[in-house]
Amino acid sequence: MDEPREPSLQQRREQSEDVGRNRTDNPTLGDLIAARFGRRAWLKGALAVTAIGASLGPLALAAARQAKAATPSFDFDEVAATVDENHHVAPGYQANLLIRWGDPVLPGAPAFDPMNQTAAAQAQQFGYNNDFIGYFPLNGAADRGLLCVNHEYTNEELMFPGMGGPQEEDAKFARLTKELAAVEMMAHGGSVVEIAQAGGAWQVVQDSRYARRITAETPMLLTGPAAGHARLQTKADPNGTKVLGMLNNCGGGTTPWGTWLSAEENFHGYFWGELAEDHPEHANFKRYGVPANWYNWGAYHDRFDVAKEPNEANRFGWMVEIDPMDPTATPKKRTALGRFKHEGGETFLNRDGRVVVYMGDDERFDYIYRFVTAKAYDPDNRAANLDLLDEGTLAVAKFSEDGSLEWLPLVHGEGPLTEANGFKSQADVLIATRLAADLLGATKMDRPEDVQANPKTGKVYAMLTNNTKRTAEQVDPANPRPENAFGHIVEMTPPDADHAAANYTWEILVQCGDPAIAEVRAMWNPATSQDGWFGMPDNCAIDRQGRLWIATDGNSPKGTGRADGIWALETEGAARGTAKRFFQVPVGAEMCGPQFTPDGQTMFVAVQHPGEEDAEGNPGSFENPPTRWPDFDPAMPVRPAVVVITKAGGGAIA
Repeated sequence: MDEPREPSLQQRREQSEDVGRNRTDNPTLGDLIAARFGRRAWLKGALAVTAIGASLGPLALAAARQAKAATPSFDFDEVAATVDENHHVAPGYQANLLIRWGDPVLPGAPAFDPMNQTAAAQAQQFGYNNDFIGYFPLNGAADRGLLCVNHEYTNEELMFPGMGGPQEEDAKFARLTKELAAVEMMAHGGSVVEIAQAGGAWQVVQDSRYARRITAETPMLLTGPAAGHARLQTKADPNGTKVLGMLNNCGGGTTPWGTWLSAEENFHGYFWGELAEDHPEHANFKRYGVPANWYNWGAYHDRFDVAKEPNEANRFGWMVEIDPMDPTATPKKRTALGRFKHEGGETFLNRDGRVVVYMGDDERFDYIYRFVTAKAYDPDNRAANLDLLDEGTLAVAKFSEDGSLEWLPLVHGEGPLTEANGFKSQADVLIATRLAADLLGATKMDRPEDVQANPKTGKVYAMLTNNTKRTAEQVDPANPRPENAFGHIVEMTPPDADHAAANYTWEILVQCGDPAIAEVRAMWNPATSQDGWFGMPDNCAIDRQGRLWIATDGNSPKGTGRADGIWALETEGAARGTAKRFFQVPVGAEMCGPQFTPDGQTMFVAVQHPGEEDAEGNPGSFENPPTRWPDFDPAMPVRPAVVVITKAGGGAIA
């Protein structure tokens, strides 16, 4: 028998998200759909047209009848669903490398030397595991702008020599020296680069005055209702308003006033040590999974050891706002938006001028959130908008079986959010957002990730990646199998396009997985091809025509028989629920992004942790990766990178 392999960092990350730390009795979305559409019939295996129609929404019946005649709005030929060492894009399009891990960002940055990495060099170079991408045009130009990119986490086995292969955790940490840990810290955070298009090709503008690297040690401010609270105060920051760095920044968003929202997600993995059970933060930490001991930074920095500096963990898990137009501006952690494992921070300008931010809490059985600013956006006064996110109302979603959705305000003093239940102020509500949402009875979701509103239709789409902890007793129309491995997409509709309304309606857009396998019980428009279906929706984007594009995380040769990538998904008309495969990542990689230029002629995508595992699920390493993408140079390790996609000869994508 083969010895069990130590899971890779990404596998440990997935396992952590699979824990499901929500111990409340709040109903799951599956429970509500089962009640709405009838659990007994579904458990008997009834896949009647009426059940599908009720689950997918009123347009699904028409789609089922007219699928063969329907003409999808996405005009491209699909990429075959395969897995190999390279990336692939639809015929007639070109996908070119834009920037890679280790490429210069700041003026004077040294060339990438994988065998002699230093923290000083990495602090000037493009970081690791690029995730969210934001694009900001300069002076309204379609061919010049700023690209803002999150660097979520690091894979030491792919980054450094000698770190791959089976090994005990303690032995691995012993090899992660203070110098290597410092490189990892500099590889986190984010990058701002100026890019320009010339002769049809996009390139990074060298020595740009906008160029910036943000790391795990970049000074930041805590702002909003929780700033300065005792639970945010540390020995290094007795005022509780200044923090070093941002961690595990996954999804994000952009604001109408041109700033970048960067979402701190799995911050719990950076803390180690033990916290006494009688410590005031014990219940709060348990709900977030702190500490998780993914990194050994606590061996070199007391702030990452919860036994030495317990309040430091409360200073992460926030939404960070960064002004890319001013490389000297201090990033601000906006505490009014709550503290959880943020995925996404997409904004919507409501009809009354207020700004709405949609967010997911990326763990099984956790929640979907919405923030509405107290004041309206002023299009003529950018300075007046720069602190809009410090005042407003955070709310959590409660889905009902009748197809309605209620946004429950997370406001101190309302309902159970009182001192009697451990909430002495609004700061307590925001620092322990998960515990507050538990008390309100929010609906437990199947790992909410990106949540984005469509400015054309007003509808809101929530990516629910999967939930492998679902039991057979919870089988229902929304999750018609135990261990929901493939996820689904929920569509939420505000009344009269008012995104500040207290009540919406909801339905399921698609149920992911292979429609050819009856046991999977996937639900797609029948026009979806064998290459078109996908699993594990993660990030999403709305193009200028109001069409939905999906990036996935978790498709694999053993799981779905295909690599992750970008899919176009119809949301309206007879073709609703039809997906088409547009882009494919190399083996072992995850697809992140995507982002469009305002003219719709360029799409940016982020390829994360290429080569992490091979087609058989064996982990890759610095010395022996299953691909050497994107350089294909034996002297170079695999490198996460941003890819730019354009149409051959120019024109709008799809």
